[in-house]
Amino acid sequence: MNQVEILLKQTEETYSWVNRLIGSIPYEKWDITPEVIESNFSWQAGHLLMSFYFHSVMVIAGHQMDIIRQIPLKDYDEIFTTGKPENTVGKFKPDQLMKQLMLVELKSLEIIKSLSDHDLSGALYPSPVLHPIASNKLEALDWNIKHAMWHCGQLGILKRIVHERFDFGLKRNG
Repeated sequence: MNQVEILLKQTEETYSWVNRLIGSIPYEKWDITPEVIESNFSWQAGHLLMSFYFHSVMVIAGHQMDIIRQIPLKDYDEIFTTGKPENTVGKFKPDQLMKQLMLVELKSLEIIKSLSDHDLSGALYPSPVLHPIASNKLEALDWNIKHAMWHCGQLGILKRIVHERFDFGLKRNG
């Protein structure tokens, strides 16, 4: 496996975890915002959508007009990047956020598949917002995976609080 294949596989697995965790909570519970965690599924889904777009699309290949035509990224930026989760309550339809999240995931995977190992050491696509972690494409894609899995932990805790424990499929021997 080359570096691109490894990043692609890890990104696919990460998106699968995100989708399983987010998809495991009933839509009617998406806006519950427990004080102890000060987050909700609506904000988490929107934040991950924006994060995936920034870390694995925009700074890798530039803005993608097909995504921009379908998702109000400028509006979402204020809400899901620097906004507070309680400000999302009642403002978004969970099924719409999920469709948009999947659209960004597919675009992200398409872009990763188009890269060569040589491309990974290349500079980030110019952006008005400096990347907080990465100085090249490999670092941005690596951070996308790490950041998403960090949010998977938050999603697992949030699910346990507002609905039930996530079944990770753990089984005891004997």
